[in-house]
Amino acid sequence: MTIQEEKKLEELMKRQEQWEKTTIPNWLKNHPERKNKFLNISEISIRRLYTPKETKELDYINDLGYPGEYPFTRGVHATMYRGRLWTMRQFSGFGTATQTNKRFKYLLKEGETGLSIAFDYPTIMGYDSDHPMSQGEVGRCGVAVASLKDFEALFDGIPLDKVSTSMTINGPAAMLLAMYVAIGDKQNVKRTILRGTTQNDLLKEFFAQKLCIFPPKPSVKLVVDIVEYCTKNLPKWNPISISGYHIREAGSNAVQELAFTLYDGIAYVEAAMKRGLNVDDFAPRLSFFFASHNDLFEEIAKFRAARRLWAKLMKNRFHAQKQRSMWMRMHVQTSGCTLTANQPVNNIIRVTLQSLAAILGGTQSLHTNSHDEALCLPSEEAVRIALRIQQIIAHESGVPNTIDPVGGSYYVETLTNQMEEKAMEYIEKIDGMGGVYEAIEKGFFQKEIADSAYKYQREIDSNDRTLVGVNEYAIEEPECPIDLLRIDPIVEEEQIGRLQKLRRERNNEIVKQALSKLHDEAAKNKNLMPAIIKAVKAYATLGEITDVLRNVYGEYKELIIV
Repeated sequence: MTIQEEKKLEELMKRQEQWEKTTIPNWLKNHPERKNKFLNISEISIRRLYTPKETKELDYINDLGYPGEYPFTRGVHATMYRGRLWTMRQFSGFGTATQTNKRFKYLLKEGETGLSIAFDYPTIMGYDSDHPMSQGEVGRCGVAVASLKDFEALFDGIPLDKVSTSMTINGPAAMLLAMYVAIGDKQNVKRTILRGTTQNDLLKEFFAQKLCIFPPKPSVKLVVDIVEYCTKNLPKWNPISISGYHIREAGSNAVQELAFTLYDGIAYVEAAMKRGLNVDDFAPRLSFFFASHNDLFEEIAKFRAARRLWAKLMKNRFHAQKQRSMWMRMHVQTSGCTLTANQPVNNIIRVTLQSLAAILGGTQSLHTNSHDEALCLPSEEAVRIALRIQQIIAHESGVPNTIDPVGGSYYVETLTNQMEEKAMEYIEKIDGMGGVYEAIEKGFFQKEIADSAYKYQREIDSNDRTLVGVNEYAIEEPECPIDLLRIDPIVEEEQIGRLQKLRRERNNEIVKQALSKLHDEAAKNKNLMPAIIKAVKAYATLGEITDVLRNVYGEYKELIIV
């Protein structure tokens, strides 16, 4: 800062002090402020006014930089949305593969630019549809997938060389990716041009979503198998989407979401490098997945801080050389936990504001929740409205016409700095514990998230936090205010019938050999992707493959933390 700039800032600070001693007290005599605590969800105190005083230490080149250049605070692409809009990727999946295929084609016709698959709980947990643990859950909260036959129906008429596909799957991520590769082979699509993402973030399962199959260390081993296989064979595939979304949905605040997500990323990079992979070979394909919650500016600052902090970590902690290795490419989903069953149409407004935060924050991909999701799986009308939210922002709002339009805001830059600082405090604390495994074993993540969730709910229950239509502005409503999408119970019966028919008609000797080979490879600690692809192509089922790995790795049993 030059002497002249320092003098101007000193003059400004004197003028602000005068404003606070005269204008503000006189105004407050007749116009008292609201009785809010003026804290955001992360408990960062929000000042009455932000001025250049708050950003006087901001170094434009080192702290903001230019879009497409380190530290990527203002975006990873040089021209951002002026060159290409974000991918509009609606999360879809219910019932049978054939039903979901119809929804995919509907959304593509309506202007969706990427597929995103929701799987049912049996699939997520690695059970076949006819397993006793699957009873009553087949096709309920996502599409049922038990074998390559289901994937063939799921992608019938959808050319894999023309779309990118995101799969929200973790424990059985290797099996579902193997099925996608097999479908690509059947369509004669070269593996080098398959595009998409496997979520494949198993660490967050142990303290957020809690849909765990294997213990932490073999789980991370499987994550790295996918990273290694994709680095060598699927160069356009994102092998992992390091997921803060489920951390936020479990009840964390924005700072915790940011810190815990980045620490999972740190653990995966460490594991891949320990495998012998060069950081600059795999890091450019890592991706991230965040929630966009209700506080507009807190969320914008979170996304900007996330990019800057990840770039610093990759450069300084892991000594990455390529700029692309320092990119944080992110998918964002509006926050399902903020949607209310009361006055559900209000959710359209919530989703619009959350979408705006994601776009102002510089996301590369966005899913907008449907307003009926607090009541049921999204109806066709609801998903169309959700998609239209993105399209209206894209084509009517003017928001995408300039890069980082909130950049330089005294408030946003101050909040971005605060988010980064507080996230870094968490990262250093976890480092001090010995890393991610130790923090999981001690219940650190679990307790932090539980305390945050309890505090947030208590604020709503005590009316310290207003939730429109719930604890304020409530109205008398019909018992079911909108039409619900219901899954016919016959879906489960038909899915089981198809699965049992497959088992009768396939070559079971080839299946047996493929599963035996997989067991041997797992026992020898080899990369399992080639063996899993072979088993999938033989029409071994998801449950059969997962059971082989359960036999080798064991199953995770959560410790009770008191």
